[in-house]
Amino acid sequence: MRNLLILGTGPHACEMVDIVHRVNLAEQTWNLLGFIAKDQKTVGRELNGYKVIGTLDDIDRHPDACLTTDCDGPNWAGDVPRERFISLIDPSVFVSRTATIGAGCVLYPGCFVGHNATLGDFVFCLSGCTINHDDVIDDCVTVASRVTLAGAVHVESGCYMGQSCTVRQFLKIGKGSLVGMGAVVVKDVPPNSVMVGNPATKLKDRE
Repeated sequence: MRNLLILGTGPHACEMVDIVHRVNLAEQTWNLLGFIAKDQKTVGRELNGYKVIGTLDDIDRHPDACLTTDCDGPNWAGDVPRERFISLIDPSVFVSRTATIGAGCVLYPGCFVGHNATLGDFVFCLSGCTINHDDVIDDCVTVASRVTLAGAVHVESGCYMGQSCTVRQFLKIGKGSLVGMGAVVVKDVPPNSVMVGNPATKLKDRE
């Protein structure tokens, strides 16, 4: 078993503990050491049975430990080398043999990743997401629960896809955009847009 640290201390980081346990039930893989916090405020606390053992400054005390991160971690992980991050994938997730998943991704239970789909680094997918064939999701995208991307959708970096939103095939979601809960996207989304409704329309720029 390999040592593992979770970057983050919020509810998603706590849920990731359960994914680690589910992975280990299928095959003994990870020795979870605990959590790494953004700052000193939570150091020493116990979360879901594991302690917050330090901040980024303490990672070097565990040079053999792999890292995984909640959806906020990439914003403060700093210069931690990419090669230290593993992707944490629940055993219930369907991943096509032809799909590609980058470093530091997290896939919650019940997700689907289809033929020739590509996930970049630090893609965070909550439960029940459908990422269909030939989709491309760039780095640092959060995909909330029950999002459905039809085939050949391109979600550029830094986007947030709100719960139960749907995107029609062959569309592009521009860099840094937010698609609201339940929105139905039927045309390309410009970068840094907030999209809401059915059909989705631009509410404002996302800062």
